[in-house]
Amino acid sequence: MKQYLGIFGGSGLYNIEDFELEEKVIIETPYGKTSSPLMRGKYAGVDVVFLARHGEEHNVSPSEINFRANVWAMKKIGVKAILSVSAVGSLQEEIVPGHMVILDQYIDRTQNRPSTFFSDGIVGHVSMAHPVSGYLRELLIGACEKLDIPHHKKGTYVCIEGPQYSSQAESHMYRSWKATIVGMTSLQEAKLSREAEIDYATIALCTDYDCWHETHDSVTTDQVVAVMKSNVKKAQAILKDAIENFDFDRKLESEGVLENAFLIKKEAVSSDVLKRLEPIVGKNFK
Repeated sequence: MKQYLGIFGGSGLYNIEDFELEEKVIIETPYGKTSSPLMRGKYAGVDVVFLARHGEEHNVSPSEINFRANVWAMKKIGVKAILSVSAVGSLQEEIVPGHMVILDQYIDRTQNRPSTFFSDGIVGHVSMAHPVSGYLRELLIGACEKLDIPHHKKGTYVCIEGPQYSSQAESHMYRSWKATIVGMTSLQEAKLSREAEIDYATIALCTDYDCWHETHDSVTTDQVVAVMKSNVKKAQAILKDAIENFDFDRKLESEGVLENAFLIKKEAVSSDVLKRLEPIVGKNFK
């Protein structure tokens, strides 16, 4: 099967210069429709697949994103690793709006989102101790350093349900946990990608100081959009450099994580479940 690099982000990423679109692909999944068609093509000479997590018109709420369909479709088409771009709020003084954070940890504060493929007839356990690919993070950090883009090499991302922003009490609580940034989308992508044996990493674009900062106004959508627009070119440049340097022959960290994930025997798994999860667990239940 042909291999691709996957990219999750906003619809603005589709306007990347030098991206050669080959086709829009609509993949039917057992979980319903993906957030948007998969944009298959070449970027920096590399086979890539873009997917707009909030839809092509940004009309899909964070809680309504079909994360399972999105990741399942990426696996089905042959994606080996996923680079994500996500807008976040800063929880620390030194992370200034406009900076990039190459995060390495998560805290889950979501409530209503399916976060696993392994339910409804199958149970699998994978480690999330290190939820982000070290190799992909190295590529992103290297790109930031080469391009002289302000960035932070580590960060803990608090994923909230949204679409509302945090209250001041919540924002101060997250700071007391030593969390770094707050957002609404990346966690489920990381969990599901790990279960699908796809390496995953995120460029977090800091747009605001959430609402904890005494000398800054509480976050507004206008503020987020203004900073996002100024950072889109930077994010595209980081992606391009990371993609150019990605090694498709390298064994990635998520490969093989399902080998010891299941206690259930093949004969106890229904044919419907195996059909639903064939791209993900097919090789584990031969």
